[in-house]
Amino acid sequence: MSEKFAELGAPRRIWAVAAVHGELDRLTALHDHLASRFSVRDRVIYLGNYLGVDSRHNGAVFDEVLAFRSALLSKDGMVPSDIIYLRGPAEEAWMRLLRLQFAPMPLQSIEKLLMSGVEAYLRLYGVSINDTKSMARAGSVAITRWTNQLRALQRMSPGHESLMCGMRRAAYTYAPPGQEKILFVPAGFDPSRSLEDQGESLWWTSATFRVAGRAQNIYSRIVRGFDSVNTGPILQEAAVTLDAGCGRGGPLMCGCFTPNGKLTEIIAVGGQGVLETAPFEREAANDFFVADDAASAADYESVPQYGLEASA
Repeated sequence: MSEKFAELGAPRRIWAVAAVHGELDRLTALHDHLASRFSVRDRVIYLGNYLGVDSRHNGAVFDEVLAFRSALLSKDGMVPSDIIYLRGPAEEAWMRLLRLQFAPMPLQSIEKLLMSGVEAYLRLYGVSINDTKSMARAGSVAITRWTNQLRALQRMSPGHESLMCGMRRAAYTYAPPGQEKILFVPAGFDPSRSLEDQGESLWWTSATFRVAGRAQNIYSRIVRGFDSVNTGPILQEAAVTLDAGCGRGGPLMCGCFTPNGKLTEIIAVGGQGVLETAPFEREAANDFFVADDAASAADYESVPQYGLEASA
């Protein structure tokens, strides 16, 4: 696995989790469901933006993510590479904040990072937004001292630093020569550039999210977990958006994909952890169909709760 991108191999199923935005009860309900479904040769990939600016449960969300990872890895046959975390715009903003001393215009950089959701991380570690803006006006030595303090705060929270350092920019499946891959990105993709040349386009771009140009010959589908303009999920196109507005009034969505790009199941978790799941695209008659064990919402109610208790 590279430091920038993760190769998913050729798994049986890929469970892709959209932006969570601090919705603990919905994430916990989803984890409960996936715990009863996840099997050897499956992968789970989180598409970024784990925390919410207005959420009171951000610390518990990270605890839940880490606890679920431990639970999956305790199963026979599971390995760390079965669980992938992408850096969403908020996580990329936090990583850039930790390097603020290298920004040519720190104050302008702060404004952009706040627009991208870095406030959720400042609140998580108890850092004042006003102090952050004031620090941006200080010299590079003072900013370096301050960012070192931020790193220390992150390090004091068990598992947070290793989780952040393990996040990747994007992930893709393996495909033999002549066949197409499925690509997972946090928020955007510029079809005029290669994956290696995307730069900020994975988090911030004015390009329309679509599969076009050179990408058509490489990817059967490109899947993202966050849409900054909140236009709702798009599931039937080659460019899939799983963001249904979680943290902004909508449900948390998870899609189940085959390595060749078929979206075989959609899971949506609404208020108070109410879960609905339904088959989506059926494979061709001779292909493997992975949604045949899809549980209904009624069946799910009998599954013991795995996750951490959600606060009221």
